[in-house]
Amino acid sequence: MKLAAIGLGGLGHYELEVYDEIDGVEIIAGADVAAPSREDFEAAFDAPAYEDYERLLDDHGEDLDAVSIVTPHTLHYEQAMAAFERGLHVFLEKPMVTSVDNAVDLVETAAKRDLVLAVGYQRHFHPAYRELRNVVQSGRIGDVHMINCYLGQEWIDVQKDAWRADPTLSGGGQLYDSGAHLLDALLWTTGTRPRSVAATMDYREHDVDVNSALAATLERDGNVVTASIGVSADGTTATPHESLTVIGTDGHATYRDGELTVVESESVTYEASFEHEDFEALTRAKLDDFVTAVETGADPAVPGEVGLQVTALTEAAYNAYESGRSVDVTELVESARSADVPAATSD
Repeated sequence: MKLAAIGLGGLGHYELEVYDEIDGVEIIAGADVAAPSREDFEAAFDAPAYEDYERLLDDHGEDLDAVSIVTPHTLHYEQAMAAFERGLHVFLEKPMVTSVDNAVDLVETAAKRDLVLAVGYQRHFHPAYRELRNVVQSGRIGDVHMINCYLGQEWIDVQKDAWRADPTLSGGGQLYDSGAHLLDALLWTTGTRPRSVAATMDYREHDVDVNSALAATLERDGNVVTASIGVSADGTTATPHESLTVIGTDGHATYRDGELTVVESESVTYEASFEHEDFEALTRAKLDDFVTAVETGADPAVPGEVGLQVTALTEAAYNAYESGRSVDVTELVESARSADVPAATSD
């Protein structure tokens, strides 16, 4: 698989080191607006680096199979579309995009062109979250009807002078950054889809949200699920503290910082401890999955539709905060899909 990379900074460079170790992947070229990142890329991978990603695609598009994009969030859409227009598969770091309209366009474009669109939500490969999903899907705790989850991280003090704290590049604050992982894990482990959301946010004198509290209505197998979601960028450690409790008619399951507890009929029936999230292993797993999807034509573990649902819930939460009213997530998505359908014409 011949690969180009757009975004060669810290995470982008790290992921390229992982790609370089995967059998069958050849790194052809890279692009980044920062000269030091381009220099580091050329030295590490013996391949040309460009300041302009469009020039990269013009020069190498016919030789490429795929593009990996690790850039500020609001740039994802135009860069991914440029790759799709050249018939290239795309891996996008989270969040996929920061607009429901753009998310729908990417998902539908990938489908029309039969191209892979994979999103970098690595909790799909985390053994603890996989086990939580298995417990929920097995029916051991009965019919899911309520969820409570939280993520806290020392984020704003670290990011306040970086692009992540600039809404024109990030799309928002912690809810769009590490919070996106929590929203993805919530929806994926429980097999739910967002229906509506109300929200309150505290920016704490920053340009982006620091604390967010969401009250969401989700849907699972035609049934309503009530969810409360808390995200804080003013936590105590750089590594996120996470908890997710799923409540069913016959018990509940809680994951908290590496510990999974399943309670059935008022008694603890299952406890499991998991080592702290191995970022290297999870990164390898998600990139391996993307390469396999490109090479075999299989669906990626985290397809564009997953990114669309997370983006829709996030955008609706910001809209709810700004309007002071609950926002219909389903209507938001359906409106974007309707707008993407060409108008009928008469003969």
